[in-house]
Amino acid sequence: MALFSSIGSLPYSKIMISLSGVSKKFLLPHERRNTLKEHFLNIFHPVEYEIFWALKDITLRVKKGEWVGIIGRNGSGKSTLLRVLAGILQPEEGDISLNGKVVPLLELGIGFHPELTTRQNILLGGTLLGIDSNVLRKEMNSLLEFAGLSDFQDMKFKNLSSGMRLRLAFSLVAQTRGDIFLLDEIFSVGDLDFQKKCETVFSSWKQQHKTAFFVSHDLEAVRSLCDRVVWLEKGRIKMEGTPSHILSQYES
Repeated sequence: MALFSSIGSLPYSKIMISLSGVSKKFLLPHERRNTLKEHFLNIFHPVEYEIFWALKDITLRVKKGEWVGIIGRNGSGKSTLLRVLAGILQPEEGDISLNGKVVPLLELGIGFHPELTTRQNILLGGTLLGIDSNVLRKEMNSLLEFAGLSDFQDMKFKNLSSGMRLRLAFSLVAQTRGDIFLLDEIFSVGDLDFQKKCETVFSSWKQQHKTAFFVSHDLEAVRSLCDRVVWLEKGRIKMEGTPSHILSQYES
């Protein structure tokens, strides 16, 4: 059973994140049984499962203000690592220590309601992120403008495109006071204007010495934003070091 705790008692501790031997597994069924009939016909034949280790023995220490890029092929464990740090998934093994408020931007739609409008979801999602509702109402027009959704403020969330949903989520995260930011493919569905807005926010966070885990297939973004890069392969750390060194190895 993994242990979550805080690192030290001082708010200016240099170590913000510490992972020691963290592992996460999933059970993959060998066959699917989707109907009641299938379950009934195979009642005496239990489903067999295969153990898949999405993360295995991950050990990392991240300093205050450090931006760590996480790279790897699809299925290497990048997003699983962020979900473990966010507390969405519980690891089977290892210890995780976090020093500060964690703000995740992982999946489009988390914290939003599909039947509510854009404005209503700003109030809902912002409240879940810890932003005061009075602040949200006061900054509503600015948030809509930042997200490029002023003309879509009364549209239901389920009718927004994936790009719109991401911009809405990021506009709220940008307003959130946090210490550790978990960013998963933030540039994947954004246009050039949105990317520039993201870069402005990231620059501000770096000046404030915020800490971040940045998962992306955009290697140029990883190269320009991150202080260190961790290369995951089949759930394990294959290599870590400076962006120039790790990315040159990854691209070769």
